[in-house]
Amino acid sequence: MRTHTSIQAMLVAGLFLGSAYASASNLVYCSEGSPGGFDPGQYTTGTDFDAASETLFNRLAQFERGSTLAVPALATEWQASEDGLSYTFKLRPGVKFHSTDYFTPSRTFNADDVVFTFQRMLDKDHPFRKAYPTEFPYFTDMGLDKNIAKVEKVDDLTVRFTLNSVDAAFIQNLAMNFAAIHSAEYADHLLKTGNAADINQKPIGTGPFVLNRYQKDAQIRFKGNKDYWRRKMCRSTT
Repeated sequence: MRTHTSIQAMLVAGLFLGSAYASASNLVYCSEGSPGGFDPGQYTTGTDFDAASETLFNRLAQFERGSTLAVPALATEWQASEDGLSYTFKLRPGVKFHSTDYFTPSRTFNADDVVFTFQRMLDKDHPFRKAYPTEFPYFTDMGLDKNIAKVEKVDDLTVRFTLNSVDAAFIQNLAMNFAAIHSAEYADHLLKTGNAADINQKPIGTGPFVLNRYQKDAQIRFKGNKDYWRRKMCRSTT
């Protein structure tokens, strides 16, 4: 039986090596335990993050491997205002959300998805939060629920965050696991069908793998995401 360390190494290899993307068809991932769910914002443990945020989702920024430097991910660039109280993000065009047997997206990633992701955490009266009441411990413990004054869509590929006070680590905060970006279109679908809680059990992300099957205390099975945006970047540079 493989150790947890070797399984983690296999997962990292699958996440970052372009050649792995070209040859992979699916991945069976052996976790150290069953995740509580697949909505990263709800959780704080490595078990939950390994099963969801690093496999199924992306964030606006991500940490450069081996460092705390935040580099572009779903955002291609960002600019802070002179007073440090607002950040404007340019979003990566053409990023596809997962297609599964329970949801097929009709559009690519855009600003609506960023606004939904953060408004749900910010606003306790948000329609989705009311339909599926939950807490976001990392988000609140870091004080982002108090410091983010608003998140607004500038255009389809531009989002602006306004802060109440200067936060020098704001970009690094958005690179953390809890800030995984959800599909607003999928959330609307879940609300309309009365299945809001499925956001935690039937996830739709933009990440390198798609959830294929989850059997609690038995297995988590992922398929490779053939439409993964970073896979295309790897191909274009080889």
